[in-house]
Amino acid sequence: MSLRYGLLGLLSEGPASGYDLARRFEQMLGSVWPTQPPKIYGELNRLADEGLIEIESEGPRRRKAYRINDKGLEAVREWLTSGEVDHTLRIQSLLRSAFFWLMEPAELRRHLDEEAAFFAREAARYRAYAEAKDRGEFGDGPQTRSLRIAAEAGVRLHQALADWAEWAKNSPLTAKDDENT
Repeated sequence: MSLRYGLLGLLSEGPASGYDLARRFEQMLGSVWPTQPPKIYGELNRLADEGLIEIESEGPRRRKAYRINDKGLEAVREWLTSGEVDHTLRIQSLLRSAFFWLMEPAELRRHLDEEAAFFAREAARYRAYAEAKDRGEFGDGPQTRSLRIAAEAGVRLHQALADWAEWAKNSPLTAKDDENT
């Protein structure tokens, strides 16, 4: 359900095509709320059918640009201010960690090296995005300030997961696996 509100939020910044929305979604939210273009296009159709967005223009190859309307803006604002927040995190890396005991020690170390590197790269990507915002490359409006806050969450979350993978790799808890082989 949150995909729709993410799209409405992005459209509140200004009109955009499905392609542009998919690219912006991936850039800003891809590692914390992954989605695929077919899902975005399907949700855009539902939002239009429900009268929350409108087609602003149609270009070559039937490329549509959408814009949010007052009803859509009201819906996203209501979502932001009411109801409970779903705090569910689905992080496959953490699910897998419950079963590390099934891995050979060398496999586990390699896996944790890869995890640490991945999360460090993601933290760096969000850090670069945050620094660009801090330099004012995107202006200083309320959207930029909100995106800067979101980018900082991306930095901190991914850095914490990188630190966790390094800790796990060097933990006495995983070293015990070496003793058992």
